[in-house]
Amino acid sequence: MAQHNTHRTPGRAQLPTHHAQRAARGLGGAAVLGTVVVGTAFTGGAAQAAPAAPAAPAVSAPAATTAPAAPTVVTPSAVLDSTQKLRWGSRGGAVQDLQSALNDHGASLAVDGVFGPRTHAAVKSYQSANGLLVDGIVGPQTRGSLNAGGGVSTGGASVSTSSSTSSSNAIVDAARSALGTPYSWGGASLSGMDCSGLVNYAYAAAGIDVPRTSSQIANGGRWISQSEAQPGDIVAWSGHVAIYIGNGQIIDASGSKQRVVERSIWGNPIGYVTYR
Repeated sequence: MAQHNTHRTPGRAQLPTHHAQRAARGLGGAAVLGTVVVGTAFTGGAAQAAPAAPAAPAVSAPAATTAPAAPTVVTPSAVLDSTQKLRWGSRGGAVQDLQSALNDHGASLAVDGVFGPRTHAAVKSYQSANGLLVDGIVGPQTRGSLNAGGGVSTGGASVSTSSSTSSSNAIVDAARSALGTPYSWGGASLSGMDCSGLVNYAYAAAGIDVPRTSSQIANGGRWISQSEAQPGDIVAWSGHVAIYIGNGQIIDASGSKQRVVERSIWGNPIGYVTYR
């Protein structure tokens, strides 16, 4: 009688599905009754999500550009009379207008109508800051700049040349009229005068105010070369001034000769100065 191997181990009967479950657990436990769970790898690892796409780099909007402020235009509080040249020693309403105009450009001057050392320094500072000839004299260029290009017309260069020639003649004539006047320190008249007193006397005859002392006279005008000097200009030494009359000649109040004399330029002048 054939014998079939139908013996079972005593205990719980095992269904065919039992073997399938064990096989599935050997493969990571993902399959259940032959059904594969989607997203579970058969290598035994957990399901991995696909990598995310890289984020687009952030683009910053350009900052708004602030437009530059418009330049400030200084309107002169007074228009300077362009027919009058102002310098150290000048006085009056024209000087007051000048001082007000300089104050509009940052100076701090008393508006007293006296062109003294502070006004002279303020004019030089303005000229330097605005690319002008730094001579401390308010002529057409400085006046035009202060007036922002405005002002009263002078009628052309011929007027200036004619006026300069007339002034030069008046200065030389007045200086010659003082020849022989006694030397007197601090004097400025035909009764007695020193070197700066002679210059003041001669320039007053031409209607030009100049400072009182020799050093102030030298520094108050515009320095020029000897070749540029014209009759009526000033020759300066250290502590002494004289009036140039042309052809290498001067008139000065000589301390050594104790009178006003006419003679050749002597020694070594430090320079030549004009108030033209």
